[in-house]
Amino acid sequence: QVQLVESGGGLVQAGGSLRLSCAASGSISSIITMGWYRQSPGKQRELVATMITGGSTVYADSGKGRFTISRDNAKNTVYLQMNSLKPEDTAVYYCHIHSRYNNLVSEYWGQGTQVTVSS
Repeated sequence: QVQLVESGGGLVQAGGSLRLSCAASGSISSIITMGWYRQSPGKQRELVATMITGGSTVYADSGKGRFTISRDNAKNTVYLQMNSLKPEDTAVYYCHIHSRYNNLVSEYWGQGTQVTVSS
């Protein structure tokens, strides 16, 4: 079993910054992808950013130039630095990983952390 522990959400004014963290632990031989999704009320969950082993990153257009994803491989931790936040960034942010254990690849989700941006 794999556990994902998220932190860093909260309330911030428009133009402010937040840094989300997600630490993975448990039955992990290797992590293939680590990233973040978000979901606003009435909307589908959408990709924010993800990082693939080797360093490649994928960003949604909504966060390009404002959000930066990074990873500490030694700690199995992924970060999302969010700058210049907008009210439309308000959502529950979920950590997501693909990991390998005993030659099986599985995906896991965190419990979600609320980000609220006030105008």
